[in-house]
Amino acid sequence: MILNSNPNNNFAQNTAQIKTNGDSPIISKVASPLLWTLHLGTIAVLVYFLMYAPQWNWNNIFIINGFTLLLWSTVTFFSALVSTYAKNYLNGFRYHQRFTFLSLGFTLSVMLFVMSNHIAALLISWLFMGVFMARLIGVDAKWGEAREASKLAQKFFLTGTLVLSFGLLLLAYQTDHYTLSGILDNLQAIPDFMLVIASLLIIVAAIIQSAIYPFHRWLLSAMTAPTPASALMHAGFVNGSGILLALVSAVLVASNSLTLLFIIGGFTAVIAQFTKLLQVNVKQKLACSTIAQMGFMIMQCGLGFFNAAIAHLILHGFYKAYLFLSSGEEIAHSAPKKQLKIKIKPLQAVIVLLFGIAGALLFALLTGKTNMVDSSIFLTLIVAITVGQATYNIVKEKSLTAVQKTVVPILLFITGISLYALLYNGVTALMVAMPMSDVPQTLSVIQVVFGLIFLLGFFIMKLGVYRKVPWLYVKLLNLSQPDNNTILKYKSVK
Repeated sequence: MILNSNPNNNFAQNTAQIKTNGDSPIISKVASPLLWTLHLGTIAVLVYFLMYAPQWNWNNIFIINGFTLLLWSTVTFFSALVSTYAKNYLNGFRYHQRFTFLSLGFTLSVMLFVMSNHIAALLISWLFMGVFMARLIGVDAKWGEAREASKLAQKFFLTGTLVLSFGLLLLAYQTDHYTLSGILDNLQAIPDFMLVIASLLIIVAAIIQSAIYPFHRWLLSAMTAPTPASALMHAGFVNGSGILLALVSAVLVASNSLTLLFIIGGFTAVIAQFTKLLQVNVKQKLACSTIAQMGFMIMQCGLGFFNAAIAHLILHGFYKAYLFLSSGEEIAHSAPKKQLKIKIKPLQAVIVLLFGIAGALLFALLTGKTNMVDSSIFLTLIVAITVGQATYNIVKEKSLTAVQKTVVPILLFITGISLYALLYNGVTALMVAMPMSDVPQTLSVIQVVFGLIFLLGFFIMKLGVYRKVPWLYVKLLNLSQPDNNTILKYKSVK
């Protein structure tokens, strides 16, 4: 049995023997309208909140603020979208009803998580997020690989919950407070070494859920899940670490753990981009892409820009949901192509450089990140690389005229960066109640050195130098493979 190189066709083939006649179960028909109604409701409540700024606090157990409502509206949108898609995609599938119940459970657990202030509610919801997602990965109970992928994911998620529990309970014990707000208001009562231990435990829990190296195997193995489950996983579940880190940002800043996050995220971003280029399986390629984007998100947290990380996870959710839900159509209309080598003329290189710099400056002006002597410089550098990459793709496009190659990048980067800056500033405004959402860090020697390593790795990747080093190529290829127990080892049970 081959992993889903075509997630639409192969999944249908793998589950053909367990199809049943008839329409989708009632719950699957009701789920989509329910979720869209819930999404519109959260939008309405968000508008009300922006107009009147009410204080919603239930005995310090649950708190609803702008940040909560932003994430509610985001997760309900993705869940409603996936549910609508799955209504037809999984029609007649024996486990369609189970998929719907698990999806609803996952959505509600995320909503509970982002409103939780008491650590008991937070940990329970974090646990259920992992339980529901692991069950979604193995929703096809008759498929051996899916069952093993589900078990593997569940082990990772339970480990992450256990580690997070130790970290938060350590903070609670030291402060004698069992709410996030109480803990964050009394961080000065915690000895430095205890604060560092708790921060490291929280970081480990976060990077497990985001499949950051070396905890990435569960996500690569989870590609046995049906495409709607994969879309929900990549658009919502893996982003949970960014939410967690934003909620405990004050702990990370107080323990001086941000540089560690910056390095972990940077290494993951570069390595995952390498492995993505080696993949031919569409879903595995998308999995590597998600790992890289999670690396960028962790990197932004490490720079002190938790608001940028939240904006990133929202944009990544839209992007990745679209890619997964349209991946089958993409395969149907594509053919294998040779890896193109980067060749650029001097004038084209100058254009790419100028547009990259201009894009970074525009972003800095629109977001106020004009201080180039702190960690803001890395945030603008990422924007410059993104704009430069897009410009390169345009100037190398043979179907465009010289005038179009000049005008199109201008229109794209002005529109794109303006919209991104609008989202960034909007997220920042909604996170105003958070203890620390935007805390640029003073540049350190470690950050500068690693920044140079990051740039070097990026250009080695883009130039394809790694393909000329056999041992590195093999190492990266092996690194991008699912866990051995989840591939080609078990037969489907009839």
